[in-house]
Amino acid sequence: MENATNRLSSLRWLAYLVLAGVIILFLFSFLGQFFYFLERVEEDQIGVKFRSGRIEEVVNPGVYSAFGLYVDVQTISRNGVPFQVEDPEIITKDKQRIGLVVSGDVFRPTDFDIVRNKWSEYRSIYQNDVLAQERVAQLARQSMKVCVGDRTFDDNIIGTARDALRACIDEEVNKLAEEFGLSIRNLVVPEVILSPEVQTALDAIVQSRLLTEKAAQDELRQRAEARSEQARQEGEIIVEQSRIQEQARQETQLAQLEQQRLQAQLAVIDAERANDLARLETERQTIEAQKTNELLAAERQIEINAAAADAAAARARGTLAVDAALAELYSRNPELLQLRIIEANASALNPTDKVIFSPEGVAPTIVLPGPGIVPTVDTTPNQAPAADTGADN
Repeated sequence: MENATNRLSSLRWLAYLVLAGVIILFLFSFLGQFFYFLERVEEDQIGVKFRSGRIEEVVNPGVYSAFGLYVDVQTISRNGVPFQVEDPEIITKDKQRIGLVVSGDVFRPTDFDIVRNKWSEYRSIYQNDVLAQERVAQLARQSMKVCVGDRTFDDNIIGTARDALRACIDEEVNKLAEEFGLSIRNLVVPEVILSPEVQTALDAIVQSRLLTEKAAQDELRQRAEARSEQARQEGEIIVEQSRIQEQARQETQLAQLEQQRLQAQLAVIDAERANDLARLETERQTIEAQKTNELLAAERQIEINAAAADAAAARARGTLAVDAALAELYSRNPELLQLRIIEANASALNPTDKVIFSPEGVAPTIVLPGPGIVPTVDTTPNQAPAADTGADN
């Protein structure tokens, strides 16, 4: 009985927990319509923010939060979604059957205006890769039929026609995808599928064409060999003629060059002779100019010497006139002469000179300077010496 009670209690708590979980989930699902918090829009995405069921804003990558009535943020991938379409039977313009394989990448719109305008119509394509691939596959098949049907068999599969076919399908499928806001890039046509019958017929046509082209090439080769031999013989004749003409031309040029060399030598000789004459004339004129300059210098020196002699004579005459005047003055005034003699003697003595007067025939007595000894002769200019029989220190 106690075990049954415990089991019922455990079941009751379990029911409470389940009910609480259901209530919490209900609350979160209900409240989740009124906010979103730190919702991330990745680098390879664009975000579409909604409020009250309408597009509020298209945003770039980042982290966003919002509160309001029925708010939400959803994303669109910028990455390309690869697709591949195969159509095994398409009719060409000339009623041939071929198959094609086309592959490429589909990209969703990144233009905000296109997303805003076409979201309500093509939301599922923008968010679901499989739906985007299926829709583009349908558009690619239609484009393949249009482009292959406008061309002949050869224009679809041979040579550079493959590039023209790929460009046509690329243009057509992008024109159709534009309505959905999609773009198709990197579109290629990796394979063209041919049925065994068509492949056999094509091989036969190619083989026949190769044989025909080989025969034509052989004929062209023979004609080319004949023309080559003819051209070789004509070339040998032309070469021989050219050699003779070239030899004559070179001999003529050598003769002309020799004549030009002799003329140049003659011109050099004439130029050297003219240079020698000009040099001799220049030397003669230089010598004459030097002689003229020397003559002029001699004449100028003679004139200078004469002027100097005249000046010396004039100075001599002036000196003689002064001396004659002084001699006449002294002869008329002996006292003046005596005074000039005394002044000359006095001016010849310095304050440190010592003069001793003594009678003729008597040895002078040397007097040493000392106390009480005074000079007896005054050697100051313009004063006559005092007569004394003593000695001057």
